[in-house]
Amino acid sequence: MKVTLKVWRQKDQKAPGGFQIYQSPELNPNMSFLEMLDVVNEDLAGRGEDPIAFDHDCREGICGTCSLVIDGKPHGPHQGVATCQTYMRSFRNGVEIVIEPFRARPFPIIKDLVCDRKSFDRIQQAGGFISVRTGSTPDANSILIPKENSDLAMDAAQCIGCGACVAACKNASAMLFVSAKVSHFGLLPQGQPERHRRVTAMVQQMDEEGFGACTVTGSCEAVCPKSISLDFIARMNRDFAVALLKGGPKKPSSGGAG
Repeated sequence: MKVTLKVWRQKDQKAPGGFQIYQSPELNPNMSFLEMLDVVNEDLAGRGEDPIAFDHDCREGICGTCSLVIDGKPHGPHQGVATCQTYMRSFRNGVEIVIEPFRARPFPIIKDLVCDRKSFDRIQQAGGFISVRTGSTPDANSILIPKENSDLAMDAAQCIGCGACVAACKNASAMLFVSAKVSHFGLLPQGQPERHRRVTAMVQQMDEEGFGACTVTGSCEAVCPKSISLDFIARMNRDFAVALLKGGPKKPSSGGAG
């Protein structure tokens, strides 16, 4: 099979960008979307042209590095999978595929399809660590946790921090990402001592990074490769409200207002 690619090319953050059209070489329908880009880049390099810059690492849907908007949808046409888990058999032979980077002010473009998502790192760093000493693995496992809480905490912990939720949101809100990271610890006994400090610090950092407010349209949940639930946003908003009552930030956060 062969496809036509309409790819966003941009030299750096300050340079103007635009779409360029490329015809792919012969492709195997069973190759992944990133493998297809590898083949296209080999062809471009062979012709002395600058290869398309794109992010990738594990290629197993674990790391969250692959951040492409494919035909207007973060990570492509399917639900519950990352770009690296999208295969060329999902597209018709001869079709035109539009490829763009994740677009949001807090995600500045580095080059072509690569954007800078260090803002997510800073939000997580604002949350800090737990202070509870659990000792060795057997000691930690001896802490009793209700199964419902442990299951929910595991669901939240699945977030890979890819940023698809931000790219899909009309407000560029990071609420789904932040709520997953907050709930991961907030649901477990080990995370209770810093529970309210953590949520206020992370929401404040989210606002400082320039992410928009959540208007609960659900677009974030629809494109999340790990199907993180909107319920975590409601949970985080409750924790944030309690933190305010306990003497947190004096003015409500636009993000935490949900």
